[in-house]
Amino acid sequence: MSSKKDRIKDVITELMERVMNRVLITDPFIKEKHHSSKPLYAALVPDEIFKGSHFERRFVTPFGGVWEKLAEVVAKEYHGDCSKGHTIVGEVGSERLRRIQEVLNRLEHKEKGKERIQPNWKSELEYVLEGGGELIPASVVCDIFIDSKTTGKKYAFELKGPLPNSDQTKVSKEKLFKLMAMQPPQIDFAYYALVYNPYGKKKDYNWAFPKRWFDMKNDASVLIGDEFWDLIGGEGTYKIFIDEVNLLGKEYKDRIYKEFLGIDVPDYRNDEVLK
Repeated sequence: MSSKKDRIKDVITELMERVMNRVLITDPFIKEKHHSSKPLYAALVPDEIFKGSHFERRFVTPFGGVWEKLAEVVAKEYHGDCSKGHTIVGEVGSERLRRIQEVLNRLEHKEKGKERIQPNWKSELEYVLEGGGELIPASVVCDIFIDSKTTGKKYAFELKGPLPNSDQTKVSKEKLFKLMAMQPPQIDFAYYALVYNPYGKKKDYNWAFPKRWFDMKNDASVLIGDEFWDLIGGEGTYKIFIDEVNLLGKEYKDRIYKEFLGIDVPDYRNDEVLK
């Protein structure tokens, strides 16, 4: 039976092999085509620059789905159940729905002559849940859903990259509110989760856009990096993930230099590692 380390390695390797096959076999950079379609660019900029951007476009897009796949494989092993793109159906009181929009509007629009309201998940959620009203059908599609056989709890996650934009974050917060406001409750916990933290420690996270909607350092609904991976996969999962990325990184960087760029691996190369 494969270990958690093997499963993480398999997901990342599958992605990288798919990308390498595409840029080398099915959709390579063709210098003549580039010269024909962009003669001005070709006249001014070395081909290698556009060859690099050709690779980047074919790498970044498929990588978006890898985070959810990684989450699924480690969560299934630890919790016994996990699904991607899961729809949760329930009912939410009309006053709760009104209050959700009120909270979001207050965070988005600064009142004239006043300081912008700062987000506080605990007090906002308490305010929302004090509302009642006629029950209205509602459904929310969450990125990751875990019905844990380990803890007996149900978890829903909005999963984002480390530097999400403001619009994405607003949509995620509205979804978390609706999930937590359903009557009767359909889940136990709802989280806004970032897959890793480029700033290092949570207390140092400083990307401006999500801070408009969440207190990124203190809200209990926010998980960043190790908090997320260790919750869904058990203690130490984040370290395994980081170690595997860095090990595979050296292998694939060497291959990209040699096979895609067609040059020797530089002696002076100082590899950047994920931390």
